[in-house]
Amino acid sequence: MVYLDANATQPLRPRSRDAIIAALAEAGNPSSVHGPGRQARRMLEDARETIARCFGSRPQDVIFTSGGTEADATAIHALRGQRRVLISAIEHDAVRAAASGVAVLPVDRSGRADLDALADCLADGVPTLVCLMLANNETGVIQPVAEAATICRRHRALLHVDAIQAAGRMPVHLAQLGAHSLAISSHKLGGPAGAGALLLSDDAPFAEPLLAGGGQERGRRGGTPPVAVIAGFAAAALDALADDLARVGALRDAAETAAEKAGGVVCGDRVHRLPNTTCLALPDVAAATQVMALDLERIAVSAGAACSSGKVQASHVLAAMGLGALAGQAIRVSLPWNTTQADIDAFIAGYARMAGRLHPALVTAGMQA
Repeated sequence: MVYLDANATQPLRPRSRDAIIAALAEAGNPSSVHGPGRQARRMLEDARETIARCFGSRPQDVIFTSGGTEADATAIHALRGQRRVLISAIEHDAVRAAASGVAVLPVDRSGRADLDALADCLADGVPTLVCLMLANNETGVIQPVAEAATICRRHRALLHVDAIQAAGRMPVHLAQLGAHSLAISSHKLGGPAGAGALLLSDDAPFAEPLLAGGGQERGRRGGTPPVAVIAGFAAAALDALADDLARVGALRDAAETAAEKAGGVVCGDRVHRLPNTTCLALPDVAAATQVMALDLERIAVSAGAACSSGKVQASHVLAAMGLGALAGQAIRVSLPWNTTQADIDAFIAGYARMAGRLHPALVTAGMQA
């Protein structure tokens, strides 16, 4: 099977697997004061320092969570207070659900947030929490977060950034972005599922935890942390920063060029986007049909986010971009860290066969020939 669904989850990296196994060999709760507990605490704090160093935060400002969804929800819960919430129209459902009943920031046809609209909204002086993802999970389009942070700070608004898809696929540095908080996830980096982190700036307020408990994570997230999973998370982050993104981007471009020749349409900004991601629409062919057809070709891709309980529906991201019917006719092809040229060759051949069978214009042309 050719696996091209990295934005759903990455294959586990060998270094991450080794770190998990090593940590599992140790017994101890990191909150215990005896020897095994102290050893577990050392592993936990080593991982915290690694995550902080990789993503531009201080170790004491890294809060480990169960994943990216909890990190987003924790940020919104802790930073919102009496503030209104403004989210971009292309946010992941984790943000959309946690910040329900809010104002929406529009995006242009390329999928980038409208910063003039942001400035206009904040000009009224109402205390606001803004949520803007760093890179979209469906199109890979990179958002102007640093510019948005400048606008937010000018108007004394807070900015939360969902960097879950961006981390490991582009430089991600909380301090340089100027945001107040940033969410990342282990399994999107090639680590194990079950761990994520919320990084805070040194001036971010934190009203109260989403999960109260025994005072873990400096009282900001209750519950015994899964040390082995977090160790694998940190190891994956280190490896992800060493990936050859230019190689991945070249493979993605080759797949994209071939898909266009077969009738596919690339959705979103082709300049400001992640090197591993392309969103391909095949006009008049439902996304679910494409996913199933490619699965029969032994190629794994997805239609939009993989967090909808197996449901395939029109993309709210592409609809917000004004792409009309194409919002229900697009698949996401996302290359993992271990993609090979052979994988891309198989995709190119499989996509061409699929398009030739399913795309009405191509089928008609073939009949006429």
